[in-house]
Amino acid sequence: MRQANDNAPAVNKWLVTASVMLGTFMSVMDVTVVNVALPHMMGSFGQDLSSITWVATSYAIAQIIMLTMAGWWSALLGRKRLYLISFGVFIGGSILAGTATTFTQMLIYRTIQGAGGGVLIPVALAIIRETFPSRQQGMAMAVYGMGVVLAPAMGPVLAGWLIDNYGWPWIFYINVPVGVLGVLMVEAFVHDPAYLRRGVKRIDWLGIAFLTVGLTAMQVVLERGQRENWFESSWIIAGTAVTVAALTALVLWELRVPEPVVNVRLFRNVPLTAGSSIGLLFGIALFGTTFILPQLMQQLLGYSALDSGLVLAPRAVVVFMFFPIAGWLYRYFDARLLVLGGLLMLGWAYYNLARLSLEVSFWNLVPLLVQMGVGMPFMFVTMTAVSLSSVPREHMTDASGLFTLSRSVGGNIGYAVVATLVANYTQVHRAYLVKNISDLNLAYGAFRSGAGAFLAHQGLNSVTAGHTAEALADAMVNRQATMLAYNDTAAILGVTLVAAIPLLLLLPGRAGQEQALPEAA
Repeated sequence: MRQANDNAPAVNKWLVTASVMLGTFMSVMDVTVVNVALPHMMGSFGQDLSSITWVATSYAIAQIIMLTMAGWWSALLGRKRLYLISFGVFIGGSILAGTATTFTQMLIYRTIQGAGGGVLIPVALAIIRETFPSRQQGMAMAVYGMGVVLAPAMGPVLAGWLIDNYGWPWIFYINVPVGVLGVLMVEAFVHDPAYLRRGVKRIDWLGIAFLTVGLTAMQVVLERGQRENWFESSWIIAGTAVTVAALTALVLWELRVPEPVVNVRLFRNVPLTAGSSIGLLFGIALFGTTFILPQLMQQLLGYSALDSGLVLAPRAVVVFMFFPIAGWLYRYFDARLLVLGGLLMLGWAYYNLARLSLEVSFWNLVPLLVQMGVGMPFMFVTMTAVSLSSVPREHMTDASGLFTLSRSVGGNIGYAVVATLVANYTQVHRAYLVKNISDLNLAYGAFRSGAGAFLAHQGLNSVTAGHTAEALADAMVNRQATMLAYNDTAAILGVTLVAAIPLLLLLPGRAGQEQALPEAA
């Protein structure tokens, strides 16, 4: 393979890809594995549910800050050295997290782990993007996408098995052997190209401060907003104000300094900005669905955690199958058409998801999940490839960080928005349905009489039977209201995706897809 760095030894592009994907896979997977372990950690550390979620939040905050700064760190340390150091920090944080004996220790160690893992994701994307020639960019992004999508799907399954058999510390210890293998492979097969910007004359301390404060406040607001009833809470209002002020100051400051910690000037690149905007909307819908489906199946349909996982399995299988197909088609079709096809397929799936009822069965759910599985690769693969197609090679790490950030922020917004929509719409539908619960409603009267007679036949006195029948009616109203709320939320997520269609006009066509990159054998 002919590398951009003429002094670097020739290395097979698939070995380079496998090397950097190990780190990305572990970093992404650690977002989901901890969710399974939180109930066990509550007992170990003596914390309630509200407090123990900081184990996940501390990791997310550190990860999102570091992935945003990936380009700056790459210039400061060199990209390969940065990747190796970050991988080492991630492994060290994993070991420490497994040995934590106090809640404070766990939060510190998870922050360390997230700081190491955050850099691995955008740097891996930049390396893979540059390793493959332009004609193979679709397949390169397909391989990257398979790792990013497979990791969160495997996380809960692997975590459940490790916790049941060895205990929760092993969800962290499992990172060590995989991480050591990844470090050795990166050391052997990955080399920095000559065109990368190296060295930083002056550290942008103020930019780092604005970035840290802004992203930390944003993450906390999104994570805690629903529990605190959003803007009914004074500290949520304060956190939002801090977020807006810090991020606004960050953008204004970074446009002035010669060596910004976040190269926001790259958003002058129209395809990158359009692709990042689509990625934001995609993240909202994708992660919103990841939240809504298990809740619907377990809360309303009575599925166990295992059964709900089995229902979601076909989607994961189809996604994995169609990633290489989307990568192959990228070579022959306009990326905008492929993304449009993915958007329409997902929109169709959300339309069907918004029409479910409490009588939905496994075989009703699987087809719409398969539709999602077909649409997602055409969104992810082609959008990633074409969004970065016009970015200069020397800025690829910065651009990868910004692109990844948009999807991560979209995911965080998705979780927060969906939780709020379901809660609010449930109250709205309940208020509407309760209006029909009265003695003037013949159907309700027949139900109460029939249920009361049945309960009296079971041995309850007439007063208790009447109250129990009313309680059953109330439970039915609550279930129907929640089902309608899930439908409304799915419809809004579908509209969110359709709203991205006009942005496709800002993406380059076939000529832009052929943007020259380092050629590879």
